[in-house]
Amino acid sequence: MAEHGIQDYLVAKRKAAERYGVVEGSFLPKNVEIEAALIAHQRLFAGDRHVDSLQQQRRIALQAMQLLAKFEPRLVGAVLSGTATEFTDVQLHVFSDTPETVYLHLMERRYDYEVFERKLKLSQERQIAVPSVRFEMVTEIVEAFVFPTDGIRQAPISPVDGKPMRRAGIAEIEGIT
Repeated sequence: MAEHGIQDYLVAKRKAAERYGVVEGSFLPKNVEIEAALIAHQRLFAGDRHVDSLQQQRRIALQAMQLLAKFEPRLVGAVLSGTATEFTDVQLHVFSDTPETVYLHLMERRYDYEVFERKLKLSQERQIAVPSVRFEMVTEIVEAFVFPTDGIRQAPISPVDGKPMRRAGIAEIEGIT
């Protein structure tokens, strides 16, 4: 994940299992263990370079959040948790009753964007397809997942620990950049 830019835990596990000839899934590490190892790896091998890169990603995330301020953006994922690598996209949750409103907002500000859909878990039993938009901000790719306005009350499940995803608003990101 740190060296090849893999962002999906399952893909990383499968690749490692294939590389080391592991066929029994119960021998694979949990996502929480992988995240802890990634943090240790970054601290040991990347040091200040990682800290500088993360701060740059967070500054760009803040710019993207300010651009999308009317949609109450929240930073999520590796850029927020501090495990982002140079390959990690900035991920935001934004809130609008129609995704087209977000697309139009970007279009009016002359941002090229790509529309896609991401499946996220709201609980262990319930998965939803979330309309999303990807655009470039300075040197980073930003992915904004568009939830209904009332979606601000229930964060999706984190792929790392199975708990509700941590979300941070503009004020919190201003405090850590």
